[in-house]
Amino acid sequence: MTSLRKLGSSDLEVFPLALGGNVFGWTADEAQSFAVLDAYAAAGGNFVDTADSYSAWVPGNEGGESETVIGNWLAARGNRADVLVATKVGAHPQYKGLSAVNIKAAAEASLRRLRTDYIDLYYTHFDDPSVPVEEILTALDELVRSGKVRAIATSNLTPERLQESLDFSEREGLARYVAIQPHYNLVSRDTYEGPRQDIASRAGLAAVPYYALASGFLTGKYRTGAEVDSPRAGSAGVHLESERGRRVLAALDEVAQERGAEIATVALAWLASRPTVAAPIASARTVGQLPALLGVAELALTDADLVKLTAASG
Repeated sequence: MTSLRKLGSSDLEVFPLALGGNVFGWTADEAQSFAVLDAYAAAGGNFVDTADSYSAWVPGNEGGESETVIGNWLAARGNRADVLVATKVGAHPQYKGLSAVNIKAAAEASLRRLRTDYIDLYYTHFDDPSVPVEEILTALDELVRSGKVRAIATSNLTPERLQESLDFSEREGLARYVAIQPHYNLVSRDTYEGPRQDIASRAGLAAVPYYALASGFLTGKYRTGAEVDSPRAGSAGVHLESERGRRVLAALDEVAQERGAEIATVALAWLASRPTVAAPIASARTVGQLPALLGVAELALTDADLVKLTAASG
């Protein structure tokens, strides 16, 4: 039985891999999404990450498709109490920004699509600098007090606004962020390591990194001369052109071979070992892609492995 990890100062305990819901209703239809969710839950997974804006970028979609799929799955399986659902506010085309009025309206819309009366973890998706942190936190606090949200978190926030938000919550005795969702992986460390990580560490925030596999680059399937049929091939290919990307792949190949593990599993295990990280996020379009992701719960890298990977990615 995989041990769960405490999510910051909250009472939420999460599986060491958060299942990304960005593909549900996009590259995975409802039947495929249900199969992936079933397999993740069967392996002990309990932490599903989505956003109200997924997947508004797809022609014909309006946003909320992923939440709808997850809500239908929770209703069909009757397992709401066993699953921690994280969603986000601020980027849905009809609910843009972080005004108090918008946060409340967007939360109600998310609850309807998720077919539930509470959200376990509610993130501000992107900052809205036009709204003072006081207004944002007061609105989020009301959602927590009303029982519609269990805990709050943030993503894509500057260190200054993050600190300001934590200070305000502390001063006023309001709900405070318990987690941060940064862009963080073996080939992209600078966006999180430094001021954001320092604040998270001091404030006891859990990090739940997105792009944990660098749009698929850290699965090892993108190689020089290899053709990969994926909507994300372009963004993954960028890393192949950098010296850091090639160094990281070589180190991953070595460690994966020594441990008898998939390259993706090793990349996630490195991330899961980093200070403040509770659970990296990775998504799977098919059940066949899941074992390499779920392996992070069992793979213990040695100190030598970690040193090798950290040096290669420096």
